[in-house]
Order: sequence, then C-alpha cells, then structure tokens
Amino acid sequence: MLHARIQPDTLTLPVLANLLWAACGINRADAAKRTAPSAMNSQEIDVYVAIANGLYLYEPEAHTLIPILSDDIRGKTGGQPFVKDVPVNLLYVADYSRVNRGSDSDKVFYSAADAAFIAENVYLFCASEGLATVVRGSVDRSELAKVMKLRPEQKIILAQSVGYPKK
Repeated sequence: MLHARIQPDTLTLPVLANLLWAACGINRADAAKRTAPSAMNSQEIDVYVAIANGLYLYEPEAHTLIPILSDDIRGKTGGQPFVKDVPVNLLYVADYSRVNRGSDSDKVFYSAADAAFIAENVYLFCASEGLATVVRGSVDRSELAKVMKLRPEQKIILAQSVGYPKK
C-alpha cells in the first residue's frame, strides 16, 4: 500500500536535482555555504537518495549523485509499507567524525537539529513545486546502516519520502 498522499511516479531528473540543491546544496560558492544551516558549520549531515535504481550520495560541492549501491533498498528505508513504492526516499546520515567539539549528547542533538533544517528545506521545496513529502523516524537504523555499509561514526538520523501527490 502506497502512502495516501504520494503516487509512485518517478521524479524527473531536474526536479530531483533542484530538490537536492534546496535540501543542502551550495548557495554561496565563494564561502561554500549551504542552503541549510549547520551547528558550528560542521556540515555533518550527508543526504543519501534511495530510488528504484539504487542508492546514491548527494555531493553538494559538485551538485551530483555518487552511486553507492545498485540495489533498490527503498523498502528498507522505513517500517511503513509504502516506502518501497515511493519514488524518492532521502536518508539523513550524520558523520560524527566531522564534529570536532562537544559531548556525545551535543553531537546527537546538533545532528538532529541539522537534519531537521534540511528536512524543512525539502518541505518548503515540495510545497513550492506541488510535491508531497513526509519525514519518517520509524527506521531500523542498525539494519539499514548495514545495508548502506555505513562506518561506525555514521548514524542515520531521519528518512524523508518525496513524490508527486495523488490526484
């Protein structure tokens, strides 16, 4: 069963590119500043993109997708049955090796806030483009981390599904 608000139609490449730029792309190239703020400018959140033909890592500096897996892992990106059919599942992954100061609890708190900033940018982009989206916290993080082959210092914070709204 698909989420009541999202149909399975694939997003076009220009829409996906603009979505990712709005999420956390570079908007001030001279200073490498992004569209989403980051505590202490650590930029510890990576955006992974799970689509039908694989898993990709968004590279903001080059505004490109780096292939990670060729498998369709959308069904593993959350506990909800609809995630396997949603065209795009974004995964916000904190890389704590980039956070140079603060306690472990500070790192968790700041990475959650930073992921939320990115998710909010996605919500705003979707609203402006007529897309549907939902942030999801129901994720088997340890299992998904294994599938994604994440390092121990990388932690999945949130997932967010995006697609065209049902008519």
